[in-house]
Amino acid sequence: MKVALYARYSSDNQRDASIADQLRVCRTHVEKQGWTVVEEYTDHAISGASLMRPGIQALIAGAQRGRFQIVLAEAMDRLSRDQEDIAGVFKRMNYAGVRIVTLSEGEVSHLHVGLKGTMNALFLKDLAEKTHRGLRGRVEQGKSGGGNAYGYDVVRRLDANGEPIRGDRTINPAEAEVVRRIFRDFAAGLGPRAIAFRLNEEGISAPGSGAWGFSTINGNRARGTGILNNEMYVGKLVWNRQRFIKDPDTGKRQARPNPESEWVVQEVPELRIVHQELWDAVKARQASVSASRDTRDTSSPDHFREKRRPRYLFSGLSKCGCCGGGYSMISGTLLGCSTARNKGTCDNRTNMRREELERRVLDALRHHLMNPDLFAEFCTAFTTEMNRLRMEASADIGAAELELKRVERDIQRLMDLYLSEAISIETVKERGSRLEARKAELTEFLATAEAPPPLLHPQMAEFYHRQLARLHDMLHSELEEKRQEAAEVIRSLIEAIILTPSDKGLQIDVRGDLAGILTVASGGQTKTPARFRTGVRDAFASQVQMVAGAGFEPAAFRL
Repeated sequence: MKVALYARYSSDNQRDASIADQLRVCRTHVEKQGWTVVEEYTDHAISGASLMRPGIQALIAGAQRGRFQIVLAEAMDRLSRDQEDIAGVFKRMNYAGVRIVTLSEGEVSHLHVGLKGTMNALFLKDLAEKTHRGLRGRVEQGKSGGGNAYGYDVVRRLDANGEPIRGDRTINPAEAEVVRRIFRDFAAGLGPRAIAFRLNEEGISAPGSGAWGFSTINGNRARGTGILNNEMYVGKLVWNRQRFIKDPDTGKRQARPNPESEWVVQEVPELRIVHQELWDAVKARQASVSASRDTRDTSSPDHFREKRRPRYLFSGLSKCGCCGGGYSMISGTLLGCSTARNKGTCDNRTNMRREELERRVLDALRHHLMNPDLFAEFCTAFTTEMNRLRMEASADIGAAELELKRVERDIQRLMDLYLSEAISIETVKERGSRLEARKAELTEFLATAEAPPPLLHPQMAEFYHRQLARLHDMLHSELEEKRQEAAEVIRSLIEAIILTPSDKGLQIDVRGDLAGILTVASGGQTKTPARFRTGVRDAFASQVQMVAGAGFEPAAFRL
């Protein structure tokens, strides 16, 4: 039996040797069972509360390709501690005909998934509550609840038992003076962008890495982020302003504000940097100006559920060719380099009207992308590359088909010998059981093996242009739903729009998303474009991406 091993250690067990230990005991079990290890998958220092791990994703992909019949791990919680995720892994493995076996639970069944999954989920919840209680106790002692703010240094010292004392901070004099300067400049009428410009021009280091920006200084008043909103600077430690919830689709943590009644506030006068009069002056000026153009009610408990759509057709896709920063709206009609405007570290001051950019890119998508002559050449190169990448898999499939025919002939020959009384029933049972077992393995492998790569029709370029013309018409439809659908599909065709200053204004380079382009060209334009951005691709798109990663870039052009 072909076996894949999986091992993981998380942040609560920071020992890289743990991976080697898990694999070693799994290999010992494999040897005792007479199995064969064909793959080993690992995830280092990654929590088991999410499936967004490269090792587990590769394991699932390997199972779907039929590379092994058994997954072996030390325990179920190595695969996942989340109830939904472990059930999902079990269902995918079951569909691929792969058994899950662990050293702790044996062969995993539906009962294990239900009971053990619940226990692991409760363990995570209990661990989170204990951690939260511990942090709260630290804050109530006047110590930091995690992280470090600009203007302070972490105090590193040991207690009587040699254990590190955590949470102590001390003022960094140089950074504290920069903080006071920011408060003075803002109270005097200077804006956050102008302050960031000056700090960057003088070469003053920003928090973390990179350059000073508008958001670093201004932050979010409601969440207490940004230099101007950090109450630590007036000797007040505020903790538990927000909590984090993991998005079940992406695995990423999303912040959710807590009610003020749940905040923990502790006075730490020894850490005060800014005088109260200066702080009050800054708060008064913040109250008199609008720090954000966003008019949504962010205090609503349902705010995070609002569906966020791009405001303009190419929002988030336009990039500066000089610094790589975003090209965003700097006025009601103009696009400009955000880095040049907010940080002053980019010299690109060339702007463009949004309508002009949209017109030129749409025109290029319709008339220049997918040139029929070039696309015919690409079809040939695509098929050749796909065949090269799939050669090994094709060879395995062919060999399995030949062996299956041979096994079936041996089974029939064995039965003929028995009927002619040339061999005994014991011999038939012994040889027949081995042949039937091998036949079942081959049949299972062929049932889960990948299909040959799809062929690209030579007329796909012409079909693409007809589809784009239809989408262009939909953009001007009277129905909002149709306009939104067309915009989403068109956005899926573009990976990035690079704007670079030149003698004639702005040079526009459009980089197409090859998978999205060919999906539209093949007639799959009705599929939700978000699938391409979330990494959940169908077989066709996956193969396109694989070839594109090998060096194909036919989806780029210059305006």
